[in-house]
Amino acid sequence: MRLLKLVPDNTNIGFVRVRNLAFALTALLTVLAVALVGLRGLNLGVDFVGGLMIEAKFEQAPKMDEVRRDIDRLGLGEVSLQQFGQPNVVSIRLPPPKSTDDGATNAVVRQVKAALDKNFPGVQFTRYDTVSGKVSGELIRNGVLAVLLAIIGIAIFSWLRYEWQFGISTFVAIVHDVLMTLGFFALTQLEFDLNIVAAVLTIVGYSINDKMVIDDRIRENMRKYRKMGMKEIIDLSVNETLPRTVMTSLTVMLALGSLLLFGGHVLRGFTAAMMLGIVVGTYSSVYVSSSLLITLGLKPQQFDAKASASSAERVAPKS
Repeated sequence: MRLLKLVPDNTNIGFVRVRNLAFALTALLTVLAVALVGLRGLNLGVDFVGGLMIEAKFEQAPKMDEVRRDIDRLGLGEVSLQQFGQPNVVSIRLPPPKSTDDGATNAVVRQVKAALDKNFPGVQFTRYDTVSGKVSGELIRNGVLAVLLAIIGIAIFSWLRYEWQFGISTFVAIVHDVLMTLGFFALTQLEFDLNIVAAVLTIVGYSINDKMVIDDRIRENMRKYRKMGMKEIIDLSVNETLPRTVMTSLTVMLALGSLLLFGGHVLRGFTAAMMLGIVVGTYSSVYVSSSLLITLGLKPQQFDAKASASSAERVAPKS
């Protein structure tokens, strides 16, 4: 039985040759992502903004103006409505109840359901969540801190394990991946909650795993082919690891595709973020971070010197 090979043997793609185009595309996408987040903002979930979120399922797609009118009559505060996953599913956001106990929350939920039942008989509330303003502020701070510490920690690890050029290229690639994810959510206005923060951290982990495999091969080839130029070494290393990169990305995408189709709308945002992260992370590892090592001035001689010093220490006689 023949093994499945998605990438033929002896593949020789010139990734470094298009590095200037890749850098320009990366810079353009990064600027667009930052602009989208700044202009449109993120559709923050109840986890981050606080309040009461009710997910209402109607028998058929309702008119949003009528839903808003019925809830406004209750005098519960400013109402935010958004279709959620399907046309007949609506996310209703309200200010948090004055009291944080379950009784007050359940009372508000019953009021809203009674008001909607009059014009929309058969409406069902599939779930509801409530978060206080204080807790939401802490969640925002902790979520941002978690992402920043992960990025900085991984960059420092790459710096210590290899050379400072690897640390900077890792930092640039991961920041690019995170910004692309944020820009996607700003563009689509999918709900951004703690599940998406978990997805972002998972994307960071996947991206660094793919990058470390390539970096290890680059370091190995720098010691093996000491007279070869950096462009040739990087192209060789990326091509040698390309079968592993493609197979890993494809299998993960297949799993995420199943989750997107059958996981329900609750996991749709998480799955969409993961799928985007796989594509963006693979692109940044292959085209951006590896080629950036040349721009940062990495030379094979740096590893030659370290290898020679290490060998000298091992063979030095004891005094």
